[in-house]
Amino acid sequence: MRRIALSGLMAVTLSSAALAQDVSIQTAQGPVELPAKPQTVAVYDMAALDTLQAMGVTPAGTIDEIMVPALREGAKDAAHVGTLFEPDLEALAGLAPDLVIVGGRSSTQLQTVSQVATAIDMTIDTDLLPEARDRIDAYGTLFGKEDRAAQMHATLDDKLATLKKAAEGHDNAMIVMTNGPKMSAYGKDSRFGWIFDAAGLAEAAPHLDNATHGQAITHEFIAEANPDWLLVVDRGAAIGEDGQGAKATLTSDLVAGTTAWSKGQVVYLDPAANYIAAGGYGSLIATLDQLTKALTDSPAS
Repeated sequence: MRRIALSGLMAVTLSSAALAQDVSIQTAQGPVELPAKPQTVAVYDMAALDTLQAMGVTPAGTIDEIMVPALREGAKDAAHVGTLFEPDLEALAGLAPDLVIVGGRSSTQLQTVSQVATAIDMTIDTDLLPEARDRIDAYGTLFGKEDRAAQMHATLDDKLATLKKAAEGHDNAMIVMTNGPKMSAYGKDSRFGWIFDAAGLAEAAPHLDNATHGQAITHEFIAEANPDWLLVVDRGAAIGEDGQGAKATLTSDLVAGTTAWSKGQVVYLDPAANYIAAGGYGSLIATLDQLTKALTDSPAS
């Protein structure tokens, strides 16, 4: 009887292995082949967590403190496996994941978590929209959610078209990130540059220095550029720091004289969506909706 039972177990195991076919997906490090439909997944990247939740995939483990409020409920039952910068390898090993996903701030930990399980880097860089779409496709293929991925693409297309229409008749914008009392401007080649293309808005201050990481600016700089729209990301608010907020930092007689300020065309973008989980599906949709509403509600529309 024992021999029969063992044979039966082996048959089931072989059958399961046969069903777990490999699929090829694109990662930030190039194409990789992985077993399809991993069951136990640990996620150290908030953009990845965002897109996976939107796709209906629930990770078994993620970071200890999620700074994106919209993602907390969907991850409430996930095991804590460290932080973006310091994975808890003991907790991760205890989870015994089939796959670990890193990206962005946690991408430097790829080799570290690879000691525990197969790991992939799904960083979304400055070419945000195309890379966000690549990640949707990759997760759709990996988790057998191709139909849901197609729906997500269709919704994204609709939102982008709606934003472009809402932006018609508007001229230019400046994207500013505040960090307490400090300010930096970001151009088309930066992490926030996708917004210019998505909305069809020109840069109020083209040819910024160090555009990828932003250029330190002053109130005088904003006044001279005189943007029609001022799009603001508050880094301090994104990471939960106490201190001077974006509105207080921007408030000055110089900025008050700009078209953006005088017409009420200052948009404080969701800080977590644009700084912590940039490129995640839900964050993208939320930002597109926020921009569309602001442009639609503007007197110039």
